[in-house]
Amino acid sequence: MDKSFIFFIAIGIGFLYFVTSFVGDIQSEDETYRNNGYNEEHRYDAYDKLDSIGQNILDVTGESGTIQIQAWNHSMLKDEFLDLFPDFSEMKNFVHDRVRGKVLSDKLLAVIGDTEDKFFSGTISAEQAKRMLSSLK
Repeated sequence: MDKSFIFFIAIGIGFLYFVTSFVGDIQSEDETYRNNGYNEEHRYDAYDKLDSIGQNILDVTGESGTIQIQAWNHSMLKDEFLDLFPDFSEMKNFVHDRVRGKVLSDKLLAVIGDTEDKFFSGTISAEQAKRMLSSLK
């Protein structure tokens, strides 16, 4: 292949990256340029907060149960929570320390307890246990 063609492709990819990141920055800073996809993706960002010691928490206090669960399913804390598997006591501590919202906390603790019982009794595998913990409804 010709070197000028490769150079042309590299400049095109660089330009495309610059434009997409520039548009993303504009959308995050100015409400008039936000599209529906951006708004849907960042719908639950208002619930992500910092506590007094600088940890990220999910504060859904006062919201309905469905909003609390949807915010949990879209939260970055969910991945951090799942990384604690199979330390169920640490998972419970995580919920107590970093999740605010009665309905959500109660549901998470119930799912953790149910999964723990089934996992240690041998009725479900580790993969099934992770699936149970990740699919909160």
